[in-house]
Amino acid sequence: MKYIIILADGMADEPIEQLGNKTPLEAAHKPNLDWLAAHSRIGLLSTVPQGYSPGSEVAHLALLGYDLDRVFEGRGSLEAASMGIDIEPGEMAMRCNIICIENDKIKNHSAGHISDEEARILIEFLNDNLADDNVKFFPGVSYRHLLKIKGGNKHVHCTPPHDVPGTPYKDVLVKADKPEAEDTAHLLNHLILRSQELLANHPVNIKRIAEGKDPANSIWPWSAGYKPAMKTLNEKFGIKNGAVISAVDLIRGIGVYCGLKPIIVEGATGLWNTNYESKVQAAIDALNNGCDFVFLHIEASDEAGHEGDFNLKKRTIEDLDSRVCAPILDAVKNMDEPVAIAVLPDHPTPCNIRTHSSSPVPFLIYNPNCAPDELTTLSERTAGNGFFGILKDDEFITEFLKK
Repeated sequence: MKYIIILADGMADEPIEQLGNKTPLEAAHKPNLDWLAAHSRIGLLSTVPQGYSPGSEVAHLALLGYDLDRVFEGRGSLEAASMGIDIEPGEMAMRCNIICIENDKIKNHSAGHISDEEARILIEFLNDNLADDNVKFFPGVSYRHLLKIKGGNKHVHCTPPHDVPGTPYKDVLVKADKPEAEDTAHLLNHLILRSQELLANHPVNIKRIAEGKDPANSIWPWSAGYKPAMKTLNEKFGIKNGAVISAVDLIRGIGVYCGLKPIIVEGATGLWNTNYESKVQAAIDALNNGCDFVFLHIEASDEAGHEGDFNLKKRTIEDLDSRVCAPILDAVKNMDEPVAIAVLPDHPTPCNIRTHSSSPVPFLIYNPNCAPDELTTLSERTAGNGFFGILKDDEFITEFLKK
């Protein structure tokens, strides 16, 4: 048996009046997902353990069967692994967004989805003017970057910027959770405020404003941690040859720590304009060429939820159906070995709140060796009536990897 997880980031939602009181998943035209649902076993999965915020870093580790209390060291350390950046003893890593602030409020978490090229110029500028022997920035993709601090203390409270659009930024500056983290909190707030001074009149931002785009006029570091100690999926479940396909450094980094090989796909953007076809072909090729496990991550629905655009989110689910599920279903019919397929989001990203929530997510597991349940569609409201009911901890991945 081979296995592929199709992870539709943030796909789950809440009923929306303009969609006839349906969620985008319920309203979308999705014949291939419906076929899968009718031939699968369905359930709800709790991906956010009590006491944790519903970030993708938490939800992905949880759905892959990891005990967060034992392994979680923040988002930055995971993204560093994807970027090939080692975290030495005594170093702290953080995700570092470039964001847009307008009228002293956080307008968005992405600086209007700034391009890779523009962002790299700004990160290099910040390294020239703000970094020192203890502080360094590393460019990533679009608005997603890395900050590494020697001697940093991870016990700081940092607010993810996608959680607080419209909030005065001064209300959500970094705070120390423990007295010994006061110096780190002070340093991070200094970096935020100084970045605003440096970026305000940078030529990249002057040009963006002239073009009617949001300026990237502040950094926003969050999710601090040290280097995690994680067992691989081979050590945990016997996955000997696996791959991860994603445009997002966080997901590739989780894959690295899980022992999966990252496959980089040209044109994969992490948005609704991503190169679906090449990502899917890479997944199919991996299954045909020795991989026994593929984790295929599609970010589009999450970004549409953060935008609060329910029509776009519905479209991203229809793209998932026609451009991801359809060709994968077609391909696995001709493979020499049976393939189990799971489809699920990591967390909801409801359009009405434009950020993540902790509600359980619907999932399906198609296993050609298992009889399906009686459900015929994947839906937030009905999945709990499926064969699996509500799962938590490592129950989903254990069920999925059954022969």
